[in-house]
Amino acid sequence: MNHQSDAANPSRRDLLTRFRQRTAEQADAPQSATPEVPCGKSTVRLAVRAMACDFAVIMNPSESIDVETAGQSLELIAAIEDWLSPYRQGSEISRVNREAADTPVQVRGDFFELLQLCETLWQQTGGRFDPAAGALNGIWRAARKQGRIPERQEIDAAVSCSGFQHVQLDAEQRTVSFLRRGVQLDPGAIGKGYALDQAALWLREHGDPKAGFLVHGGHSSLLAAGGHAEYDGWPVGLGNPLLTEKRMATVLLKNQAMGTSGSNIQFFRHAGERMGHILDSQTGWPVKGMLSVTVFAKSAAVADALSTAFFALGIEKAVECCQRMADIAAILVPFPEQGVRLQPVVVAGHQIEIWWDDRQVQVDYNP
Repeated sequence: MNHQSDAANPSRRDLLTRFRQRTAEQADAPQSATPEVPCGKSTVRLAVRAMACDFAVIMNPSESIDVETAGQSLELIAAIEDWLSPYRQGSEISRVNREAADTPVQVRGDFFELLQLCETLWQQTGGRFDPAAGALNGIWRAARKQGRIPERQEIDAAVSCSGFQHVQLDAEQRTVSFLRRGVQLDPGAIGKGYALDQAALWLREHGDPKAGFLVHGGHSSLLAAGGHAEYDGWPVGLGNPLLTEKRMATVLLKNQAMGTSGSNIQFFRHAGERMGHILDSQTGWPVKGMLSVTVFAKSAAVADALSTAFFALGIEKAVECCQRMADIAAILVPFPEQGVRLQPVVVAGHQIEIWWDDRQVQVDYNP
């Protein structure tokens, strides 16, 4: 969120100017017109580095979430990383990855509840959200570092042991078992969102329940509570995934979470071909055809997981999946057919209050 004045920020000034230039038809309907794009005002921000990105709690100066409470919510995120990171040998998820193919592994209650949520989302998305694709993610991660793509046999082997169908949860014993060797849990598509949910819960329970706040992890995962300045939500910029220095829209995030997945930053080129970091665990290859997906939900964990799943599903199937789910909205951005003007597809747009930059986008609204 940019707190500079409009005079010091030409890009935002231009955006505001464009949105004030309403058509005559819009001017004749003042009940539905909004005079200007909402923008952020002064805030208090506390941040920490965790899960390979910056997490922050952003608060209104006039409200009474104290710095100690905000700091404790960030300490909670660091504590979650201790047991949820597969890159830490001593973490609980690493223990599961090492032992669950040999014997059922009993895990802490909050970890088990997260795995149950993962299973539900895996089922609802036809497996396109797959938190058990660690083997596949691992071979592509290693190949990128080596400047190559994995061999066909590497991909086939990784696909054979990817998929939550190989994970068995026992709710009575609170245990996790793997049904075949090589399965690896990887919470990369849900971990940040889960941490934000827990941080927000802490802030609500230990701070002023009426105070507004915005928490984010790496700017791609956000959760808003209450209002900011004169608004009944928090103004959040939605970046243009093709022209990354531009903002294609502003959203007023109201007591909900927002998660974005995209191929505009984490990608590499091999033999002239652009390859993103989001993989289809059913084919073993990077997903093509989509620039970004933003999902709105009550939970940041759900928003993050579904943004990854919808990205892998593609426009048509993502629209169908989103329409089947309650309280979920999405903005799907495919590569433009020509030029650089984007053509976002918005699903359940009534759940989103949004101001578009019409010079950058031509929007298609679905029910």
